[in-house]
Amino acid sequence: MKHIFTPALAATKGSRSYQEDAAALWPGPAAEAEPFTREPENDGLVVILADGMGGHAGGALASRTVCKSFLTAYAQEVAPIRDRLRQGMTSANRAVAIEVDANRAMSGMGSTLVGVAFGPEGMEWVSVGDSPLYLWRRGELALINEDHSLAPLLDELARNGRIPAEQARTDHRRHMLRSAVTGDEIELVDLAVKPLALLPGDHVVIASDGIHTLDETEISRTIAAYATDGPAAVAAALVRAVDSIRDPHQDNFTVVIVRVDEVA
Repeated sequence: MKHIFTPALAATKGSRSYQEDAAALWPGPAAEAEPFTREPENDGLVVILADGMGGHAGGALASRTVCKSFLTAYAQEVAPIRDRLRQGMTSANRAVAIEVDANRAMSGMGSTLVGVAFGPEGMEWVSVGDSPLYLWRRGELALINEDHSLAPLLDELARNGRIPAEQARTDHRRHMLRSAVTGDEIELVDLAVKPLALLPGDHVVIASDGIHTLDETEISRTIAAYATDGPAAVAAALVRAVDSIRDPHQDNFTVVIVRVDEVA
């Protein structure tokens, strides 16, 4: 079965005055957290999303650097997709190191990374950090990639009775990263072992951690409500849902939706 992949992006700065997220497509033009849609692709599609850290200048530079270097390396590599994803991540990490070496004022900057490749066999991915990759299928939402923040460890302590569940949910350390693209050795990497098969009607959600303002039930409900209107409508609806909560500490939020359809 051949598929076509239709991507769309939407973003909000949240309560911040600046944007540290970036996202881009290959093949196609880069988009630094600016809304985009494009014609369906049936010959393969790569999406990269990065959530920068390091302040206004450092975080924005890190996320843009990660997106650009990742896609450049992926496009130039002639190898299996898994190897191309790994090379993209390695090149992104090296590019951040070069930026820091060139300007020590940028020391401490870094970024998460989620790179997803869509093709005839499904999707493959590489991720570092806590930017989630979800699959929505027939009303059910599933987290596909690993969360490299402290949140899973705190939740595990709560499940084992080591700490109260409320303490795990409200701990200020939940969003601290155990792994990120900083130019140093990357501690944790989630690299798909094999492609994940996709079905017509699937929606793949690639997001920065600003999406965590919504619980997974609300994310799934929003996708279901707008799925027939197209991926741009879904992405815009998720941004509206986050903004409507009016969290005074709302982080930047960027989301790329990729809808899967069968080739007629």
